[in-house]
Amino acid sequence: MMITLLKSKLHRIKVTEANLDYEGSLTLDPDDMQAVGIRQWEKILCANVENGNRFETYAIAGKRGSKVCCLNGAAAHKGKVGDRLIVMAFGSYTEEEASSFNPLVKHF
Repeated sequence: MMITLLKSKLHRIKVTEANLDYEGSLTLDPDDMQAVGIRQWEKILCANVENGNRFETYAIAGKRGSKVCCLNGAAAHKGKVGDRLIVMAFGSYTEEEASSFNPLVKHF
């Protein structure tokens, strides 16, 4: 049996931009993505700490070192600049893997 566990979390990352005129996604600094093992195009779940909105999208890499966290497309309706997000990615693990697994978390 496979179990779905939290794999990666960016905890309370601040939204730096919102861009309605984009296909969709959340743009993140590759340094932040790498710190927790989020890949380009990976499905993510976002929770907005300020307003309670939750939405699924995918991660795309912005400019390295930029500290960007940009809500793109429809996601731009789910928050505003300055809001704090919890960005989560999940993985499937065997019972054996799950017994000793710990997610990668970066706090902001």
